[in-house]
Amino acid sequence: MYVGKKINDRYKVIDTIGGGGMANVFLAHDLILDRDVAVKILRYDFREDSDVIRRFQREAQAATTLVHPNIVAVYDVGEEQNLHYIVMEYVKGTDLKKYIQRSFPIPYQKVIDIMGQILSAVEHAHRNKIIHRDLKPQNILIDEEGNVKITDFGIAVALSETSITQTNSLLGSVHYMSPEQAKGGLATNQSDIYALGIILYELLTGRVPFEGESAVSIALKHFQEELPSVREFDPRIPQPLENVVLKATTKDPIDRYSSVAQMWADLATALSTSRIDEPKFVPTASLDETKVLTPITPPETVEAAEDELVENETSKVLDEDTKDPKKKNKKKRKKWPYITAGVIVLALIGVLVALALSAPKDVIVPDVTGMTEVEAREALEKAKLKLGSVTQQPSDEVEKDKIIKTDPKAGRSVKEKTSVNLYVSTGKDKVKIEDYVGDDYEEVKAKLTKAGYTVTKEEVEHDEIEAGKIISQDPEAGTAVVPKDTTITFTVSAGPASFTLRDLTQYTRKSVEDYANENGLVLSVEEEYSSTVEAGLVISQNPGADKSVYPGSALTVTISKGPKEEPTKEITRTVTIPYVADTTPIDSSADSSATEPEKKANKITIYIEDETHDLAGIADSFDLTADRPYTFTFKIKVGSAAKYKVYRDGNLILSDDNVQ
Repeated sequence: MYVGKKINDRYKVIDTIGGGGMANVFLAHDLILDRDVAVKILRYDFREDSDVIRRFQREAQAATTLVHPNIVAVYDVGEEQNLHYIVMEYVKGTDLKKYIQRSFPIPYQKVIDIMGQILSAVEHAHRNKIIHRDLKPQNILIDEEGNVKITDFGIAVALSETSITQTNSLLGSVHYMSPEQAKGGLATNQSDIYALGIILYELLTGRVPFEGESAVSIALKHFQEELPSVREFDPRIPQPLENVVLKATTKDPIDRYSSVAQMWADLATALSTSRIDEPKFVPTASLDETKVLTPITPPETVEAAEDELVENETSKVLDEDTKDPKKKNKKKRKKWPYITAGVIVLALIGVLVALALSAPKDVIVPDVTGMTEVEAREALEKAKLKLGSVTQQPSDEVEKDKIIKTDPKAGRSVKEKTSVNLYVSTGKDKVKIEDYVGDDYEEVKAKLTKAGYTVTKEEVEHDEIEAGKIISQDPEAGTAVVPKDTTITFTVSAGPASFTLRDLTQYTRKSVEDYANENGLVLSVEEEYSSTVEAGLVISQNPGADKSVYPGSALTVTISKGPKEEPTKEITRTVTIPYVADTTPIDSSADSSATEPEKKANKITIYIEDETHDLAGIADSFDLTADRPYTFTFKIKVGSAAKYKVYRDGNLILSDDNVQ
C-alpha cells in the first residue's frame, strides 16, 4: 500500500518492516540525507480517533526528549494529508524476542551485557522523568553488531501527566505488566523495573513466567502467584543472578530496586566469585504484610465471593449490636482497621465485577487463509474482530496478495474486538542474482545448484579469457528471481581456438622464436650436441608436428650445438727416410775425365691424417740426396690414431695407420 510512495517528498518507502496495534512500520530512504530510516505510520482506521492521534504524537514527543545510544533516535515527525508519521533511526537486525528464540540458551555474561544496555537506556529515560510502561522484548531491538536499542514509547508518559497515566494504565503487554498496573494503579519507575525483571527472567529461561488463556488470567497471576524460580528451570543459574530477578519482580514495589541504577549495580556483579555463597533473596516482610487477605477471584466467581463477604460483614455488625454496650464501645476503636480493609477488598472485587460485566464475548477467529486483504477485513468485521497489523512476507505455497495466516491462529477462541494480525503473501521468496562474470563456472554451478537453481552453460572460444571462466550470464546480475523456478545460463570461455603445430625441425632459433610469438606459445629452448644436425638448427620439438595446441600452450624445441669436440693430444714420431742413388750409366761421349756417376735427388712426398690433416692433401714434400731422419707431429683425439705415408719419387716407401 505504501511501498514506492514518497512521504513529504523526502522519504521513499522501500519495504514493510512490521506493525502493531496502533501503527505500521516501514523501511524508507531519506532522499535528502541519503540514509535508510524507519517510518512509523498511524494505521488508517485510527486517523479519525483523536485519542489515538494524541497518543501517537505523545510517543514522538517522549522519544525526541531522549538522546541515548541505546534508544532509537527520532529524526522527524509530521502529517501529510491526514497521514501521521514518525521518522526514526533504522536498526538493521532483529528484536530481542526473536533473538532469544534463535540464540537460547544465552551465556550468562551475554545476558548481563544485553541487560546492561537496556538498563542504561531506561535509567536515562527515568532521569528525564519518562516511564516507558511497555517494556518487552518486542520493543527492544538488537542490531547486527549486538547493540541494543529500545523503541516504541507509544504509552510512555511524563511523571507529571497523572491524568493520562490513569487513563492509559491498563495499556501495555500483560506478560510484562507489574502487579500495580494490573490492579489499575499508577505506573512508576518500579513498574518499569518489574518489566525489566521479567525480561531478565526470559533471557535466562527462554520463556515468560506466567501463561494463561486470557489477559485477565495472566494479570491475576502477576499479583497472586509467586514467580516460578529460574533455578528450578536451570539449577546452573547462579543464585545472585536469580536474586536480581526476584528483587526486581517483588509484588510490592517498595521491595524492588529503588532505581534502575541500583539494579544494574547488583546485576553487574552477579557472576562475581565473591557472591558465590549468596542466599536466596526474600522480600522484607512488615507486620501488615503478614496478614492473610482474601484472594482475588476470577470474574466468574466474583459474584459469589461478594455475596459471602457482605453476609459475613452483616453478621459481624448484628453480633456487635447484641453485645454489652460497654464492650461494644471498647471494640469500636478496633473495628475501623477491619472496616477499611473490607472496603479495599470490596473495591477490588467491584473492579473485577465491572471488568466481568463489561468483558467482551468469546468469538472464534475465522479462517481467512487464501483471501485477499479486503476479503479478510470483511470476514474479521463480521466476526466482530478488529484488524491488527498487516505484514507482508514471501510464501512458496500461497499466491501473491493472499492471506498466509493470522495471529491469533484461525479457530482460536478470543474476545470480541481483539486485534487480529494478517500475514499477506508477496509470492515466492525472490532473491537478487549476483554478478558471476569472471568467476569459475564449476564453483558457481555448485553454489547455485545447492540453492535450488537450474544451471546450464554455453562454451565459446575466447583468446583473452581463461578457459572455465564465466563471460556473461542470463538473467543478468540484480534480477530478482525465485531460485527453484529459475534457470541461469552462463556463457563460459573454452579458451582460445586451437591450431595445428608446424614441423619446426631444421628451423633456426630466430625462426622458432618468431613462430612462437605469432601464435602466443610459451617457448622453451634446450640445446644438445649432434653429429647429424648442423649447429643452430632444431633437432626436435615437443609437442610434435601436427599436434593441436592453444595459444598459451608450452612449446619446447631442442637446438643442435653441432658435434661434440673430444679432447686432443699432440704426439711425435721420428722415422729415417733412406736415399736411393740413381745408377743410370754415364754417356760415353761425355768427358772421360768424369769417372764418378752424377748424384740425383729423390723426390719425397709426405701425407698425414690427424685432427688437422687428412690423407687427401700433401702435408710436406722435399728433395732427398742422403738418408734423413724426419719427425712427424700429430694432433689426435684421445682414443683415436693418426696415419702417415711417405712416397719417394711416387713410390710408397714408409707408412703407419695406427700412430698413437
